[in-house]
Amino acid sequence: MLLPLCLSAQSGEYAFKFLKLPYSSHVAALGGDNISLVEDDLTLTMHNPALLANVSDKTINITYMSYMGDCNVGGAAFNKRFGERSTIAVFARYVDYGKFEGYTEDNIYTGTFTAKDMDFTFTYSYLLGERWSGGVSAKLIYSKYESMYALGLGVDLGINYFNAEKDFSLSIAGKNLGGQVKAFEEEYETMPMDFQIGFTKGFNHAPIRLSALFYNLHRWKNDDFYNADGSKDSFGELLLKHFIIGADILLGQNFYFSLGYNYRTSRELSATRKSLDGFSIGGGVSLSRIKFNASYSKLHTAAHSLLFNLSYSL
Repeated sequence: MLLPLCLSAQSGEYAFKFLKLPYSSHVAALGGDNISLVEDDLTLTMHNPALLANVSDKTINITYMSYMGDCNVGGAAFNKRFGERSTIAVFARYVDYGKFEGYTEDNIYTGTFTAKDMDFTFTYSYLLGERWSGGVSAKLIYSKYESMYALGLGVDLGINYFNAEKDFSLSIAGKNLGGQVKAFEEEYETMPMDFQIGFTKGFNHAPIRLSALFYNLHRWKNDDFYNADGSKDSFGELLLKHFIIGADILLGQNFYFSLGYNYRTSRELSATRKSLDGFSIGGGVSLSRIKFNASYSKLHTAAHSLLFNLSYSL
């Protein structure tokens, strides 16, 4: 009876955790999150609003992701430039968790019900200078599980420094700042806030581009995992849980191949310490006005994720 008092598990104290799902296939291939990749890719904006300044005018995007179990995610986006410095974009995302069977406490079947999450995002970015850009995203978030629903408001803030001559990008972002307006059964929870620092570096004489992200920088307390022998993680392992690394292999100007690793995903979801859980791969092609990206992420021994992006510049 007293055993649960000394058990630890994955964190579940946040509302709207679907906001942490990757929107960009390229980002998913680089480990699941990235805020410093500077490319003409509208989907990157959902990870850092400052990156919208690099996207071609009037780009349309559609996104689809096959997630764990029967979960499917769809999205659409569009952007428009105003002058030489300002750009706005709108995003919509829908998460469908499939159908569930309902029962009363007496095990009486009550029929099927659905569960879904949605968010609508408005983003504005501004070129602060030759190498600096900033951005802000405002989110309206809605969740409906059976007959219950929740409503929230969130804000993302980002800033990016990009030196094209050295092919170096550095970004800082604060994500999901806000709170719930309406909670399930009036039990209010905090948003999945995240403060991040990331960089991306290319090399003049090699077709390789490296990216690294430090995330959850505001959350270090109670972030230990316990090993099978009862010992806690070392300091080095604790740091790795806040670190994502990825690499792009650039196959000319129109093709790329990516590989990433997320240590936290591997530790939280892996069945064995020697599995490939936490690794992700992907690639993309850019042909004239059309861009297509795809990624595969290994989340668990029995689960994976496929993410596809299709963009067209009008």
